[in-house]
Amino acid sequence: MESFSNNFEELEERLNVCFKDKELLRTAITHSSYANGKKCIKFNERLEFLGDAVLQLAISEYLFLNYKDEPEGVLTKKRSIIVCETSLYEVAKKWNIGKYIRMSKGEELTGGRERVSILADCVEAIIAAFYIDTGYKKVDKFIIENFSEIIEKAVKNEIVLDYKTKLQEVMQQNGDVSIDYKLINFQGPPHRRKFYTSVSVNENILGNGIGYSKKQSEQNAAYNALKKMSK
Repeated sequence: MESFSNNFEELEERLNVCFKDKELLRTAITHSSYANGKKCIKFNERLEFLGDAVLQLAISEYLFLNYKDEPEGVLTKKRSIIVCETSLYEVAKKWNIGKYIRMSKGEELTGGRERVSILADCVEAIIAAFYIDTGYKKVDKFIIENFSEIIEKAVKNEIVLDYKTKLQEVMQQNGDVSIDYKLINFQGPPHRRKFYTSVSVNENILGNGIGYSKKQSEQNAAYNALKKMSK
């Protein structure tokens, strides 16, 4: 029995879209672990690649047209905040996308439905699938609508991007502490390698993070530690 929801109508309602080609949506929510060893099943990594480019274009165009007095450097910084993995994760949570991702039982048992990188990648894949299904005009509107709160916060400098510094500030409120980041593992080909990092405070692990660079995985570990502490 599948542990994910196959209710495409419910998912489309959450996304507020209607796919002409449902198979595109199915591929977008299929993690590589689910397709492992099954040649007939397509998974979402190629769509992630395209979705990243479409998202970058839509946000770049929006910032360029709406903030005409801002220099290139400022626009680049705002864009990097809006399209970062943490922002994608926030959109994924809004959609409750973890409920629908097709993944292996092993991936699920290790927390895959809440893993920042998996959910963020799925958002990019859905963007690509909708772009292929309907074209740029509709996906551009879809992106701006779903990222509107993040865009507003980024423009107002209300988003923390450096979670490592934030974690250090929070932990040092109680005196000097030792914060250590440890690379646990890395997987995948050189052009798409994922790094797995843990963050410890006084030798107690507070969070784990995954990213496509060591730096990104450390930032995500710090983000998850802060999220855990806020509960």
